[in-house]
Amino acid sequence: MRNIILLLACFVGYFNTGAQTIHERLDEKVKQLLADWQLKHATVGFCVVNSKTGKAVYDLNSQVGLAPASTQKIFTSIAMLDTLGENYRYKTEIGYSGTIKDSILTGNLIIVGYGDPSFGSWRFPGSTREKILQKIALAVRGAGINIINGDIILDDSKFSYQAVPGSWLWEDIGNYYGAGTWAINWNENQYDLTFKPGDGEGDEAKVVGTKPILLPRLNNLVTTGPKGSGDNAYIYLPPYGTSGYVKGTVPLGEKKFTISGSIPYPADVFGKELLERLMADSIKMVGDIVTGNKLCNGNKAVPVVGAPIFVYYSPSFDSLLYWFLHKSINLYGEAFAKTIGYEKAGNGSTEKGVDIIREYWQKRGVEKSSIGMLDGSGLSPENRVTASAEVTALQYAKTRPWFSSFYNALPTFNGTKMKSGTIGGVKAFAGYQTSAGGEQYTFSIIINNYDGDVFPVIQKMYTVLDVLK
Repeated sequence: MRNIILLLACFVGYFNTGAQTIHERLDEKVKQLLADWQLKHATVGFCVVNSKTGKAVYDLNSQVGLAPASTQKIFTSIAMLDTLGENYRYKTEIGYSGTIKDSILTGNLIIVGYGDPSFGSWRFPGSTREKILQKIALAVRGAGINIINGDIILDDSKFSYQAVPGSWLWEDIGNYYGAGTWAINWNENQYDLTFKPGDGEGDEAKVVGTKPILLPRLNNLVTTGPKGSGDNAYIYLPPYGTSGYVKGTVPLGEKKFTISGSIPYPADVFGKELLERLMADSIKMVGDIVTGNKLCNGNKAVPVVGAPIFVYYSPSFDSLLYWFLHKSINLYGEAFAKTIGYEKAGNGSTEKGVDIIREYWQKRGVEKSSIGMLDGSGLSPENRVTASAEVTALQYAKTRPWFSSFYNALPTFNGTKMKSGTIGGVKAFAGYQTSAGGEQYTFSIIINNYDGDVFPVIQKMYTVLDVLK
């Protein structure tokens, strides 16, 4: 008899659960989330719509502006796809001014950058530092130049020399994820700093190498932390900085441990490596490496290419987009914002690019005040975006011919196709989910000011989003 009662109870529970609407089931999980101690002082924005009908399924503070972290990248990505196209390619021009006679260039070798964030990147076979240097050396040799009786001009004037948005944090901009953006980028403006931890906790961790070479001097204050403690070291070195410092800990028990920083001015590193490559190919230079920034500081005009000899093209935008969204590379987002500014208004600044992106979305029914963007990547803690705006953007993307490129570029977390966002006190997800019954949902969930570690917060957010499955 007892078994029969238990069986009936299970059936009743099953039918009660089955009778709940998707809104009711979401509401139940959201209430549990809001009651959790980690969210006692937090604000949550949550918006879910039926992807096919656009009808609201759930809404909690969806019109409240919150720091979105890297989920903001969806606005930049979609605007770039729609305005410049999935096949857009960055170019880098190589040419010269002056004349060539008897294998001697009397004039300058000029390289003009247009902001390619993948220039020298290890992510693409044809874009590595080695490949690009080889292509340029071959082009110079192919033009009949053995001696450059002049300078190598690195023209990075197409973008603003304000390399990072003004609202970025000091503790971010010296590290790889806070790299600045110029018209000539190199190796994703990143260098690796390798340490040899000490024999005991608190011992000095010695720097044993950088790759590529770092030209400024770093004062090393890093010590050895507990075994398994991971990367707890931060680099403090601003754009154009000539000296900085690194502090924190790296873990005990590692033979070598590498952290990554942001190159303070990539044209310097690129120029040094290019000169070394040309010399290795027996191409001599009489003059100097002269950057656009140096000319700008001296109020001098950048020499113009008189005769082009080679144009390097980046991988297509859809390929860059994959890495931008999958690996959340902030450099790419800042380059995309500046590119939109340059291509649409002749102004390669963050401010102009972001303004055009916001106007773009306003024309597509997203209130400008609901996208308080200050950068292209979401790294700024001062960004404010609504969950409703993110859902509207994702819904719009579904109507475009390039949607498959955008969708495929989104990473998968917890079995859900969505962009993740994380900065201090902020965790967010925005994306798409198809339920077991075939219903399609578009959603955004943003949490600001949670307490404690982020990893339990992620699992609690997954519990809410699992309802959509």
